[in-house]
Formats: sequence, C-alpha cells, structure tokens
Amino acid sequence: MNNDAGFWNRTAEKYAAQPLEDEAAYQKKLDMTRALLTPGSRVIEFGCGTGTTALHHAPFAQHILATDISEKMIEIAWSKAQAQGIENVTFEVGGLDNPDLAGQQFDMVMMHSLLHLLRNPGAGIAKAHDLLKSGGYFVSSTACLSGTMRLLQPFLAIGRLFGALPYVAFFSQRHLSAALRTAGFEIVQEWLPEGHKAVFIIARKP
Repeated sequence: MNNDAGFWNRTAEKYAAQPLEDEAAYQKKLDMTRALLTPGSRVIEFGCGTGTTALHHAPFAQHILATDISEKMIEIAWSKAQAQGIENVTFEVGGLDNPDLAGQQFDMVMMHSLLHLLRNPGAGIAKAHDLLKSGGYFVSSTACLSGTMRLLQPFLAIGRLFGALPYVAFFSQRHLSAALRTAGFEIVQEWLPEGHKAVFIIARKP
C-alpha cells in the first residue's frame, strides 16, 4: 500500500491535469448517481483522487467524506474545494482500513477506479456493504481487465517492482457482478460504455 501511495503521490499533478477520456460517459455516470442523492445524503468515497467527482456531487448531498491513500491527491482536492467555495466535502488521507469509520453508516459508498487496484477487491466490496445503511447504494466504476489484457501482467509486475506502477487486479465484468451479489448486493444498474473497459455499477444494500 505504501508503494502504491508513493506512485500516486508522484503522479498526482499529472493526473489532475489530464483531460477526461470521455466527457459524455462521465456526465452520464454523474447523472445516474445524482438521481439517488437527496439533500440529507451522507456519502463516503474511497480512492477520490483529486476530488473531482466528490465536488461535482457536493450540491446534491448533505456531506461527502472523500478519502485517498495519496497525500498529494488530497492536497490538490482541498485546494479545488477552497477555490470552488465548497464546504460540505471533507477530504482525508486514508484507505479502507481507517479505524475511525467503525460504527459509521452512510447512504452511499463510492469507489471509482479503485476495486481493480486492490489486492483483495472482495474486501473492498465487503467494506462498502458494512458501511451502508439498509437501502443504501454502492456506486462504482471498475476496469475489468481479464482476457487479452492479462498479457500485460508480467510488465505490470516489473513496473511494480521498481515503483513505476501500482498494483492492478485482473477480473471480468461477470466476476465483479457475481462478487457483488455474493456480498449481499442487488445490482440496480450495470453499464459498460461503448469502447471502454470500465463498467459502471450501482448496487443496493437490501
């Protein structure tokens, strides 16, 4: 995890400056998420990066706690929140193992571009389930890299060895959907934009 944090710290400024790959798809994901938010919604986002998604959703929720393992990402996120005058988003350095979250529950958990970066994606899904109130929503966008993309695994392993790349897990969209159902979620929406590897899923805790 420390090696991964170092990678994201080094790439934070470049990450913040790069344009969206597909603005239309991103906007659709925002719209689908906002349809589930209310003025009283309490939201937590893991792997928030530089805070773009949390800040977009801030006007539609009561409060958003947005966390990331990268201190540099969080610094950039705070600067963006201050520049935009947004006060109902709290940015914190941390991950899924944050002990301060014990006993807390939220109306929504978000993990965008995160599950495929976890060594144990199932643990991330279980954490989302634990943190949600009954009827709450788990919203995620996840790169499903099984199949021919597995040919990249040896190169990624070498990159990780030298700290040049983060850990990346390889699984299919079907595997991810099954893992969500096994964890006790009902899948409400499952959308794979044309030409993308990342599947957008909204799952509900009964």
